[in-house]
Amino acid sequence: MQQRPYNFSAGPAAIPEEVLREAASEMLDWHGSGMGVMEMSHRGKEFISIYERAEADLRELLAVPAHYKILFMQGGGLGENAIVPLNLSRGGVVDFVVTGSWSQKSIKEAARYCQPQLAASNADSQHTTMPDPASWKLSTGASYLHICSNETIHGVEFQTLPDLKALGSDTPLVIDCSSHVASRTIDWSRVGLAFAGAQKNLGPAGLTLVIVREDLLGHALKACPSAFDYKTVAEHDSMFNTPPTYGIYIAGLTFQWLKRQREGALSGVAAMEQRNRAKAELLYGYIDGSDFYVNKVAAGCRSRMNVPFFLRDESRNEAFLTGAKARGLLQLKGHKSVGGMRASIYNAMPLAGVQALVTYMREFAQSQA
Repeated sequence: MQQRPYNFSAGPAAIPEEVLREAASEMLDWHGSGMGVMEMSHRGKEFISIYERAEADLRELLAVPAHYKILFMQGGGLGENAIVPLNLSRGGVVDFVVTGSWSQKSIKEAARYCQPQLAASNADSQHTTMPDPASWKLSTGASYLHICSNETIHGVEFQTLPDLKALGSDTPLVIDCSSHVASRTIDWSRVGLAFAGAQKNLGPAGLTLVIVREDLLGHALKACPSAFDYKTVAEHDSMFNTPPTYGIYIAGLTFQWLKRQREGALSGVAAMEQRNRAKAELLYGYIDGSDFYVNKVAAGCRSRMNVPFFLRDESRNEAFLTGAKARGLLQLKGHKSVGGMRASIYNAMPLAGVQALVTYMREFAQSQA
């Protein structure tokens, strides 16, 4: 079988080939039902069984405690930038730590519904470092504190989630973990709410996951649409309005794929975390040892999922991308706001794909000498 190209897109991103093949085999007839999943009623027994398994598998994979609700919603990360303050802010003060483009969008959107306060920012370093939590200026009585735990565009990641209690705050922590969900474990004792668009690590665009502590439900502003009220969505098992059924189905297949992954004695997300460390170390190691390429992010806060890099001579960018495409290495162009290159190496990217990229980068550099 011919090797598929390696897709380094930042999102919508690569989906495991096993998942795509299974979905293809069930496209016309899911488990003898006579229907494809896209044709099913979201209230029918067939789809309810798909939903229930997906919810259970995700709870197991991420070790989500029983007092957290898992919601399958729509609207993506940008939608949640509005839906979170509509549900949690109570119209009051909300703290934000700005570490890149996505958290910048979050604080701007929240201003429509609450009183956002900048607790910390890494703008002075052009988003290449991470502000020390000990330096954060936390507001007294803030409804919550929002961070983007992995910035897709700038390639910075919180290596550990901040411990707000250790900082003397009882404020709930909200994390936008869209671009590294299920790539590493989550310390739920530090998190009040986590949200993630599925299109980077868990499935197709259109599905958004929200994992929220039960005590945070029931505080939505009156202006919050019923379909976006977390309490309403939870009470109806994500079926208050028609959910993104096919996205849930593909995500469910991806959860099953994740549960099958093994690295030695490790399985599931723990196995993926070890694998992702190895992929990131290989790519960063080559870049750091090269005088042809450069990564500008401080070593202690580099993302394992999104690796931005630059050719020192950017006049060679187009030649680099053309050659990469010819090798079956796709979607390496960096975001338009920062330029350069970006390799997104999510869970579905195998180590062999990163090895192929490093080999190409080395050979391209040699050809330009």
